[in-house]
Amino acid sequence: MLQFIPVKTRKFLPPRDSLEDLLSSLPKLKEGDVIFITSKVLAITQGRCVETALVNKDKLIAKEADRIIKKPVIAAGSKIYLTIKDATLIPSAGIDESNGRGYYILWPKDTNAYLKKIRSRLVKKNKLKKLGVVATDSHTVPMRWGTIGTSIGFYGLEPLRDYRSTKDLFGRRLKYTQSNIVDALCAMAVLLMGEGREGTPLLIARDLNMVKFTNKNRYKSFIIDPKKDIYKELLKPFKK
Repeated sequence: MLQFIPVKTRKFLPPRDSLEDLLSSLPKLKEGDVIFITSKVLAITQGRCVETALVNKDKLIAKEADRIIKKPVIAAGSKIYLTIKDATLIPSAGIDESNGRGYYILWPKDTNAYLKKIRSRLVKKNKLKKLGVVATDSHTVPMRWGTIGTSIGFYGLEPLRDYRSTKDLFGRRLKYTQSNIVDALCAMAVLLMGEGREGTPLLIARDLNMVKFTNKNRYKSFIIDPKKDIYKELLKPFKK
């Protein structure tokens, strides 16, 4: 039976904290587990933190964003920049102050490579062959209130289930449908890990029969060329 197991840890403190301590918080892992780790705690273990008093946030956002709409919007009394970072539509390049202790916490650097390193350690320690590791964050969806979990990197699993060339209930052959497994799982993982004081930046998903595991980097297969994206007209205002 499918299980989602949040893992409580000690506080991980900016500007830098221990990756070893984070990974040692995990219990014994099983074959076929998928580990979800919040982007914030990953960034802290990399030292991706900037003291708020020492930097202009607007300039920091512009520097960190891959693409940005330079005119900010005002939401709930705050100035927000709409940005794209690591192929993800995210406010303010993912820079976060919550639980920051006087620091801006940036997104992790080279996330997929970092997750590959983490996965290698966990595979060796737990003597596994099939293991997935996913970095999560929360973002907002246009025309919806509230945040939802999304992946910003992963390693060890296939992100998509391909229905193309299969038939629907009435025998019609499907041409386009691919199921986004990794983000669907992230939505549940982030919901269960929480957004506030829960102190559970790790989650284990177990007995995921729909997941296929791999030793290859499958991130590029997950990302759409902007020229082929059905939302390409909406993405045009974003500039490098």
